[in-house]
Amino acid sequence: MDFYIGPATTESIPHIVRLMRDFAEYEKLADYCLITEDRLAAVMCGPDAFVKGLIADDGDQVVAYALFYKSFSSFRGQSGYFLEDLYVDDAYRGHGLGLEMLREVIKTAKADGAERLDFLVLRWNERAIGFYESLGAVHGEDEIHFKFADDAFDRLAV
Repeated sequence: MDFYIGPATTESIPHIVRLMRDFAEYEKLADYCLITEDRLAAVMCGPDAFVKGLIADDGDQVVAYALFYKSFSSFRGQSGYFLEDLYVDDAYRGHGLGLEMLREVIKTAKADGAERLDFLVLRWNERAIGFYESLGAVHGEDEIHFKFADDAFDRLAV
């Protein structure tokens, strides 16, 4: 399958919100999904925008998205990005799209001077945990807080 991966735009907002709702269903958090197109547009495209986004489409529709924003690790003194969401529509999983989206997020972060990427994964989501661990992400024993740093970060930024 061929996919276009690129920056999210104002035109992407309705498609991202649709996928966010699918993601909330997948994570069993649909009751908490209160996002609106206006709110997402404000943080991504408004005058005080601070959230970056990527989308992937298959030529017909947007099938994946990622949202991320700047962060800082105080103990390590590293600037980074926090990956809020990375979601691939179920019908498009298994084609390497998640990895390509992750690479694009890290390339964007690295180009902006970031040294790491932090994110959270629900404990029950063993598929995602296995995916991130296979790429070199690490987490503490008492948390599922992953980060790509050092060699793993550099490897994925290629």
